[in-house]
Amino acid sequence: MSQRYTLLLLLLPMLMNTADARKKGFIYEESEVPAYTLPDPLIANDGSAVTSASQWKAFRRSEILDHFEESVYGRRPGKPDALKFTVTSQDNNALGGLAKRKQVSILFEGGDRPFAVHLLIYVPNKTSGPVPVFLGYNFNGNHSIHTDPGIDLSKSWMRKNDNGNKNHRATEAARGKSASRWPVETIIKRGYAVATAYYGDVEPDHADGWKDGIRSFYKTDAQGHSLKREDWSAITAWAWALSRIVDYLETDSDIDADSIALLGHSRLGKTSVWAGATDQRFAITISNNSGCGGAALSRRSFGETVKRINTSFPHWFNSSFKAFNANEGALPVDQHELLALIAPRPVYVASAVEDEWADPNGEFLSAKAAGAVYELWGKQGVGVDSQPPVDTPVGDTIGYHVRSGGHNVTDYDWEQYLNFADRHLGR
Repeated sequence: MSQRYTLLLLLLPMLMNTADARKKGFIYEESEVPAYTLPDPLIANDGSAVTSASQWKAFRRSEILDHFEESVYGRRPGKPDALKFTVTSQDNNALGGLAKRKQVSILFEGGDRPFAVHLLIYVPNKTSGPVPVFLGYNFNGNHSIHTDPGIDLSKSWMRKNDNGNKNHRATEAARGKSASRWPVETIIKRGYAVATAYYGDVEPDHADGWKDGIRSFYKTDAQGHSLKREDWSAITAWAWALSRIVDYLETDSDIDADSIALLGHSRLGKTSVWAGATDQRFAITISNNSGCGGAALSRRSFGETVKRINTSFPHWFNSSFKAFNANEGALPVDQHELLALIAPRPVYVASAVEDEWADPNGEFLSAKAAGAVYELWGKQGVGVDSQPPVDTPVGDTIGYHVRSGGHNVTDYDWEQYLNFADRHLGR
C-alpha cells in the first residue's frame, strides 16, 4: 500500500466529518471567497497617512475605536463609581496544597436590585510575591472548570440543559464538566494564577438576557448620560465586566496586575478581543477560535457570516451591525483593525483546522494585517506570508497557530499560550 493511499485513509474520516458539519449555503472554499479590499488602519479618517506610533496614539486609535463602537459592538460605559469587593471564601491549601483558592464577589451598586459577578482565583503556593494571572470567562459556571468541591455552585441561569445542568440551573453533576478546557494544575505549576468568572453572571446569553443582566441594571453611565440597552451589546457588557474584574485584581496583593493575560474561546474570544482593545490594562490578549465578529475578517464571508451571526445571536452586537448583513464591504472597519487596537501589547490568535465555521485562514489573515500597526513600534507580527502548517506556531508580538482538531480549547492551545506568556511577561 502506498504512503499516499495510507495517508488518504487516515484523513478520510476527518474529511467526512468536516463535510458533514458544513452548513448549506455558506462559503467553505477559498475559491468562492468574494473579492474584497480591507480598510487600511494607517489611513486616517481625513485620508492622511499614519506613519508613527505617536500619531496612532494621538488620534488614529480613537478613530478606529469609535467605528467599532458605532458599527459593531456599541458604546462602552465608564467605570462605575460604586463597586465593592468581598472575599467570600479562602482556602490556603487547595488542590492538595498546590494553590490558594479565593472566591470573590464583585458587587455592583446603584441599581434597583442586588447584582454581583463571582470570581474564582487560584494562586500558586510555590511562589513569592505577586504572580501573573490568566483571566477568562467560563461557559458553565466556576464550578465547571474543576472538580474541586470547595468551588461554589453557581446560582445563575445556565445557557444549556446539558453539562450537568437541569432546568437552566447548575447541579452537582456539573462540577468539573469543563475541566478539559482549564488545565488548572498545569497553569499553576508554570507559576501563573488562574482567575475565572461565569459570563452569565453579567448577562444571560439569550436575546432577552439583558432584562436580568447588567444592561438593565444601569440606566445611566458613570457620567450621568442616559444608557439604553441598544447603546451597548451583550459582548460589550461581558467585555466591560472583564474590566471590572481587573479593577478588583489591582487590589489583590497576590496578583501582578501589570501581567494579566486575557483568554477567551468562541463567543468569549470575541469578548476578550474587544476587552483587550478597549482596556489597555490587559498585558496579553488571546483569541481562541473566535471567528466572525472576533478575529476573522468579516469581508471574506467565509463560514459564519455577519448576517448569520446577527440572525442567530441578535443580542451579541449592537443594532447598527445588522445594517451590514450581506453587506460586509460597507463596514468602516474590519477585524484586523480590532486586533491592531491592542498594539503594541502582545496578542495571540488561534484557529483549528476543522473549525471551518470560524474561518481559520481569515483569522490568520486578520492577524497578519494587524502587523502593520505593530511595526510602528518596531515590533514583529506573525512573521510569515501565508497560514502556517497545522500545529506549527508562528509569530512574535502577534502569535498564531492553527492546530489539528475542531472548535475547542485543548492542552496544545494552552501550551502555546503559556509559552507566549513566558516570553512576553519575562517568565
